[in-house]
Amino acid sequence: MQRSPGIKAWLGLTVILGPVLLVAMDGSILFLAMPRITDALAPTADQSLWILDIYGFAVGSLLVAFGNIGDRYGRLKLLLIGTLLFGLASAGAAMSPNAEMLIAFRALMGMAGATLLPSALAVLSELFTDPRRRAQAIGIFASAFAAGFAIGPIVGGQLLSYFWWGSVFLVNIPVIVLFLIFAPILLGEVKVTRPGRVDVLSVVLSAVGLLLAIYAVKNLAAEGMSVFSAAAGIVGLVILVAFARRQRHLEYPLIDFGLFRDRVFTIAIITGLLPLAAWSATAYLSGVYLQTVLEMTVFQAAMLAVPGALVLTATCIVTPMVVGRIGTRAALITCHFAITAGLLLFLMTGVTSGAGWYVGAMIVAGLGYGISFAVVADVAVAAVSTERAGSAAAMAETSNEIGNALGIALLGSLAALIFRIMGPDLAPTLNETAELPGLGSAALSEAKSAFVTGLHAVVIVAASVHAGLGVLALRWLPKTDPQAPEEGEGTADAGPVAPKTEEVGTA
Repeated sequence: MQRSPGIKAWLGLTVILGPVLLVAMDGSILFLAMPRITDALAPTADQSLWILDIYGFAVGSLLVAFGNIGDRYGRLKLLLIGTLLFGLASAGAAMSPNAEMLIAFRALMGMAGATLLPSALAVLSELFTDPRRRAQAIGIFASAFAAGFAIGPIVGGQLLSYFWWGSVFLVNIPVIVLFLIFAPILLGEVKVTRPGRVDVLSVVLSAVGLLLAIYAVKNLAAEGMSVFSAAAGIVGLVILVAFARRQRHLEYPLIDFGLFRDRVFTIAIITGLLPLAAWSATAYLSGVYLQTVLEMTVFQAAMLAVPGALVLTATCIVTPMVVGRIGTRAALITCHFAITAGLLLFLMTGVTSGAGWYVGAMIVAGLGYGISFAVVADVAVAAVSTERAGSAAAMAETSNEIGNALGIALLGSLAALIFRIMGPDLAPTLNETAELPGLGSAALSEAKSAFVTGLHAVVIVAASVHAGLGVLALRWLPKTDPQAPEEGEGTADAGPVAPKTEEVGTA
């Protein structure tokens, strides 16, 4: 009953990749732009982190809800509305007169981005019904998503070499216009009837709980312990527990926690979360390191990111073909140990030199990041029936987006805390310290040293987590992926996770 996709399906995939690239790119495009934004808008240390974080939090908090909405009410309709809103919010962000307005428009961009990813991946899974072709298409989708994260700082750096800081948002507009023109032509409306309504209370609980918990961590790092931040953290955790408990009793939950009974699915979703946390934190801190510690131009810093971005993107493309031969287990293990090795290379960076070690670290870690992007998406889509493709895709993308936001919030806050403790105590961030009038060379050297110490602490923590996950995958996952050609034609060639479809879907 499976048919080969025609030219319209591949053209449809090309159209879908536009907004996917933008949503991913806007998660990282500010890494090199933040020093310029700091000069223009003078945000506080806390506001700087929110400018970076709020986008990922908004996307991650609402992905599951919008995945369910698309499944019920129409995915193309949601894609078009979300893309239009994304464009309007991008224009607003570019014209923001102060940090507060920029944070608000970044939040609106995140809300719009949450409508795009799950519906785009669900539409893709229906354009390509053959498991093998679907795996190839998802590999391309994952490559675009990974490329967006990887080239975001590069694009931002290039734009800032010629234009003002708002140009990093206006670059979205041409792609959005093209999508709004061609999507109605190449993508038909896909509406899968699912009973039940989206549980609004679950949406509110997940979003509010996450924001409160992360705010507590960020405030602790930036300002130290306070009654308010401690209370916010406790309330946030209680709300998240209530959300999880509520899902167990809903007939149509936003998150089907039963899927996590499958070990491969569980490790894959964790693999979607943590590599993005490590990548986003190190990419952001590295941008500051290259520009402020090593005193490079934004263009020079952007060019140093190119080799790692190329490796990451190429790995995404190759992974579906390789995983079809070596299995999901081997891919997941390789992913975590490659990231561990790459992160540890950051320990060789110093106050006066380290650009070469940065490039090497991003290349080695890029292998692991690329595997994580490619494997997680296909596992999620293959794990469920067609009518749940949007919500399953949302789980995969949620792990990516929350990982991106958590990396900056948690690991970035760790770096900020160490700088606050070990720095010269003249300003809360390295950039603000470096711009103080009359700053002596000794104080600047102390500030740079404190920042590098914070960077090293972050990579040690992230590398330790990935090493632990690699060991867990090595011990926990079955040594061979189940291969069952008798369950359906083409199963053996279905790609990295097609053999798991029926097993996971009935967990």
